[in-house]
Amino acid sequence: MHVRSFQLGDTSSVKTLLQDVLSETCYEETIEAFARQLSWDTELVLIAQEEEQVVGMIIGTIDNNNGYYYRIAVATEYQRKGIGKALIEAMKQRFLHRNVKKIMVTVDVHNEMVLPVYESAGYSTSDFSRTAHRLSIVKKVSV
Repeated sequence: MHVRSFQLGDTSSVKTLLQDVLSETCYEETIEAFARQLSWDTELVLIAQEEEQVVGMIIGTIDNNNGYYYRIAVATEYQRKGIGKALIEAMKQRFLHRNVKKIMVTVDVHNEMVLPVYESAGYSTSDFSRTAHRLSIVKKVSV
C-alpha cells in the first residue's frame, strides 16, 4: 500500500470509493468539500493505493492556520489493515510541513464512527472539533 497525492486521473475512483462507503447525505457534503479543497490546495487530498487500485483517501484543509482532517474513507474490504492510520500520518506530515498551529479532527454526524481510528493514531477528545460547518471548504458560498 502506498500513500500519495491526489491526481486528476483518480477522480472517478475516488467518487466510486466515497459512494461505496459514505451515506448519500455524507457523500453529497463530502464531494462538495472535496471539489473546493481541490480548487484551493490539491496537496491536502491524499490517496491510498494498493497496486493500481484506489483503496482509501483523506481530505485535509487548513483554516486559520490550523490543520483539519475533514473526511477519511477506506474501501470496506481494506478496512482494519492500517490504511486509515497511514493516511492520517501522511496528512499529519503535510500539516507539520506547513507549520500549522494545531491539528484537529473535524467531527460531524457522519464520522463519529471513525473517531477510534484517530484515537489509535494518537488523537484525543481535545483534538476533536465539532464545528465542521465553519470550515471554509464546507461553508456554502453565496453567489
